[in-house]
Amino acid sequence: MEESMEEEMLTYEAMMDYQNHNNWEAAADSFRQPPPAPPLPPQPPRPSSSIPDPGHELPGGQLLAVHAGSLERKCPKEGLPMGSPPLPEPNGVIMMLKSCDAAAVAKAAPAPTPSSTININTSTSKFLMNVITIEDYKSTYWPKLDGAIDQLLTQSPGDYIPISYEQIYSCVYKCVCQQHSEQMYSDLIKKITSHLERVSKELQASPPDLYIERFNIALGQYMGALQSIVPLFIYMNKFYIETKLNRDLKDDLIKLFTEHVAEKHIYSLMPLLLEAQSTPFQVTPSTMANIVKGLYTLRPEWVQMAPTLFSKFIPNILPPAVESELSEYAAQDQKLQRELIQNGFTRGDQSRKRAGDELAYNSPSACASSRGYR
Repeated sequence: MEESMEEEMLTYEAMMDYQNHNNWEAAADSFRQPPPAPPLPPQPPRPSSSIPDPGHELPGGQLLAVHAGSLERKCPKEGLPMGSPPLPEPNGVIMMLKSCDAAAVAKAAPAPTPSSTININTSTSKFLMNVITIEDYKSTYWPKLDGAIDQLLTQSPGDYIPISYEQIYSCVYKCVCQQHSEQMYSDLIKKITSHLERVSKELQASPPDLYIERFNIALGQYMGALQSIVPLFIYMNKFYIETKLNRDLKDDLIKLFTEHVAEKHIYSLMPLLLEAQSTPFQVTPSTMANIVKGLYTLRPEWVQMAPTLFSKFIPNILPPAVESELSEYAAQDQKLQRELIQNGFTRGDQSRKRAGDELAYNSPSACASSRGYR
């Protein structure tokens, strides 16, 4: 009996809970529902292209309800949710999603202005005006370089040349930028080769007593010119010779002197140098040193032609001295001293006398007498 009463009580409580829950949901739904919209006044008939009935959805388009005040400010791309459409509000209108997308695209893509086209054409014309053709290079730029190279190759040491190094460097820079490096390098090599061939012919016509001196002048003049020519063409050297030819401009120009001058005269020059070495001061020591060092720079293999001569001006040419050859070295020094005496040079008596006076002046007794001590 008690069990049946408990079951009836539980069933009654469940029914009451269910009824209360339904009443609460109905109240909540009625609270969420907006008030009914007032009836609209009668409207005249519209054509078929007007806004469709809110209850009917056209194929291919999604209906979206927006407030009339926010019609121009909001569209799906500007922040409205893309889920199910919200309930219509009072005084609301219905718009198609596609029309809002089209308006947004039209507003975001402005038409091109003619000023941008004018700027592009102007920049293009400026670029075309700066182009250096091969005719411009041959008629304007290379003649300037040719004249400057002539002056540098024929100048004497210490002479002032009235040329603008900035202008020459600017010509080289522009020609390299306009893809004329290969032609400019070829013209430079031809120019210097022609000059060295003239120098070689002049040396061949020199008498023996002036041959060494004139060779020294030609060598020094050319090496001095390279100190100015190489920096002027440094842009061509960096972006064409080193990059594409894998060489260096200075090495190429030194090789030109070796091939067109030194190789043609080395077998005539070396006997004269050996003869001048045997006769002291027939050639000034500075001239002899310049030629020997220059020949070693041009081609170190030429040391084998006269190792003793090169060893007097360049260190570490001969093998190191050994004890068994000390007597031979002493005999060579004595022979040199006798030759100097025969040519009128004394053995340094004045230097010994000067050294003795200095010793006497620095002695303790001399210092005491100079200070007045007895």
